[in-house]
Amino acid sequence: MVPYLHLFGLSIPTFGLMLWLGTMVAAWLMDRAFRREKLTQDAVVVVAVTLVAGVIGSKLWHVLDTPSEFRIEGWRVLWSSAGFAWYGGATLGIATLIFLGWKMKIGAIRMLDLASPSAAIGYGVGRIGCLLSGDGCYGVPTKLPWGMSFPNGLEPTTEHVHPTPLYEFLIGILIAWWLWRRMGKGFSTGAIVGQYLILSGLARFLVEFIRRNPHVFLGLSNAQLASLGSVVVGAVLVLWSRRSKPVAAN
Repeated sequence: MVPYLHLFGLSIPTFGLMLWLGTMVAAWLMDRAFRREKLTQDAVVVVAVTLVAGVIGSKLWHVLDTPSEFRIEGWRVLWSSAGFAWYGGATLGIATLIFLGWKMKIGAIRMLDLASPSAAIGYGVGRIGCLLSGDGCYGVPTKLPWGMSFPNGLEPTTEHVHPTPLYEFLIGILIAWWLWRRMGKGFSTGAIVGQYLILSGLARFLVEFIRRNPHVFLGLSNAQLASLGSVVVGAVLVLWSRRSKPVAAN
C-alpha cells in the first residue's frame, strides 16, 4: 500500500488524492445530469459545497462514533488523513443538497435525485483512497485468493484480509450506472434518491459483516443500524414518488 506519494519533497496523501479524483468524477457526472435536465445552474459549485459539508460531517461522525480515539488524540483527530465516517458525510451532505436545491429553485428532492449517481460514483472512487492508504477500513482475515495485507498502511496488518474498499468501489460504480440509466428513462421526483438510499444501504449493511467494526446492538455495527435507516427512508421515498408525476426522459 502507498499511504503517501513523495514528489519533489512533498508528501501527498493518497487518500486525499483519491478524494480529489472522486470529486472531479462526481462533478463531471453532476454537470452531465444538469445538462440532460436542461438546468442552467452551476453543478460544479453544488458538488464543491457539498463535498466540504460532507468532509466536515464525516469527521464529526467519526469522533462521535469513536470517542476513545478523541480522548487519546484530542482535536488532532479532526485534521488526520484517516478516520472518515461515511454516514456523517452523507447526513450533512444531504442536508446541504436540500438547502442548495431550495436556494437554486431546483427543488430539494429533485436535487437529491440529480446528485445520487454522482454520490455513488464519488464514494466508490474515494474508497480506493482507503485501499491505497490502508487506513483500517479493510475487512476481517480471509483465505480467499484475493485477500490482501497492508503492512505499510496507516493501520498496518500483515494478515490477509478482505479488501472491502475495493468491494465498495465496484458496488459504487454499479449503483451509479444503474441510477444513471434510470434517470435517462424518466422518473418521478424522489424515485432516484430513494433507490440510491436502498441500494447503498443494503450494500453497506452486507459489507459490514466482513468489516472489523465493533457490534453495538443485536450483533450489528453502528454502520449497519444506519444502513437499515437508509433503506427505510429510501423505501418511503420510492413509495411517495409513485404519487408524483413522472419527469419526462431527456
